[in-house]
Amino acid sequence: MKPTTVGVIGAGRIGRMHLQNLVHSVPDAFVKTVASRSIDSSWAEELGVPLALRDYEALLGDPEIEAVVVALSSDLHAQAICRAARAGKHIFCEKPVAFSPGPIREALAAVRDAGVQLQVGFNRRFDPSLLKLQQAVRDGAVGELQGLRIINRDPQAPDIEFVQRSGGLFFDFTIHDFDTVRFLSGMEISEVHAIGTTLVDPEIGTAGDIDTAVIAVRLANGALGSIDNSRESGYGYDQRFEAFGAQGNLAVDNVRPTTLSSSLESGVFVDGPASPFVERYREAFIAELRAFVGCVRSGEPVAATGEDALAAIQAAQAATLSRRENRPVELAEVDQQVSVGVSS
Repeated sequence: MKPTTVGVIGAGRIGRMHLQNLVHSVPDAFVKTVASRSIDSSWAEELGVPLALRDYEALLGDPEIEAVVVALSSDLHAQAICRAARAGKHIFCEKPVAFSPGPIREALAAVRDAGVQLQVGFNRRFDPSLLKLQQAVRDGAVGELQGLRIINRDPQAPDIEFVQRSGGLFFDFTIHDFDTVRFLSGMEISEVHAIGTTLVDPEIGTAGDIDTAVIAVRLANGALGSIDNSRESGYGYDQRFEAFGAQGNLAVDNVRPTTLSSSLESGVFVDGPASPFVERYREAFIAELRAFVGCVRSGEPVAATGEDALAAIQAAQAATLSRRENRPVELAEVDQQVSVGVSS
C-alpha cells in the first residue's frame, strides 16, 4: 500500500517540527507540499519535499494530497479546518482549534459534512508515561479517583508578540492541562476555580495576560484536581502528574536527559528536566502523527477529537470567567449547546 500523501500548512516552529517528524519518522506518509507565507524553499527541498508554496489554497486544490497538518497561528486554525474539510482532506490540527466554541462547532460541522477525520494536537495523549498512568487509573489501580495534580511550567517565557496572538495563558498553555485532566480521569470537568497573576514578566501583564496561575477543578464524580502553571521555571520544562485514590497513588515525574545520579561530598546531583518541550514530548509528537496517518488509512476513529478540543476550550472559558470574577464557575455557565464525551 502506497504512503498517504500529506501537505503541511504553516512552517513556524511547530509546523517545521511536524514536517520533519513526518519525513523522518512516519514511514506511511509522504509529504508532497508545505505551504507558508514565510517558507524557505531550500529548507523544504533539503528535506525532500517537492513543493513549497506561499498560499495553502493551491495545496488544498491538489487531488493527490489526502491529508493535511494545520500548524498556522491559533486564530487561523478553525478557518483552515473548514477549508480543508470542504476540499475533502483529512486534518490534523494543532491546538487550540479556536478561542471560543462557535468557530469550533463550525469546524466540526464542516468535518462531519465532508466525512473526513479531524485529530487535534493534544500530544500528551500519546506520551508513553501518561498513557500508562491513564490505563492504570482506568484499571482501578488507585481505586476510585479522588484527586489529580498537574504541574506545567515552561523553561522560558515566550516573546510578547506570541503572547499577544496566543489567546492567553488558559487558551494557549493550560489548554493541555484541561485536556489531560479529562484524558487521565475519563471524566468531564464540572467546575473550575482559577486565580492568576503576573510574576515572570511585567510586559505579559501589560499585554493583558497572566504568566502564573493555579486552577482547581471539580470532576463529575466529585474528585478534585489542581493545575499549577508558570510561563518560566528557570530550571527546565517542569512536567509532573499525579493521580490519587482510595487505594494508592500514581505519579509521572520529569523526564531528564540522563538517569545519572552523583552522590558526592558536596551533595547529591541529578540532571534537571529537559529544557525544550520538543525534547520532553519527542516520542509523543511522533506517535500522534503516526496515529493520525494510521487512522486516515484504516478509517478508525482518532484519539484526540474536535469534541475534546471543544471541551478544553469550555474549561478555559470557565477559568477566564472564574479569574475575572474571583469565584468558582460551573461549566454549565459557559456555552455548552452540545454535549461532549471523553475520548478513550
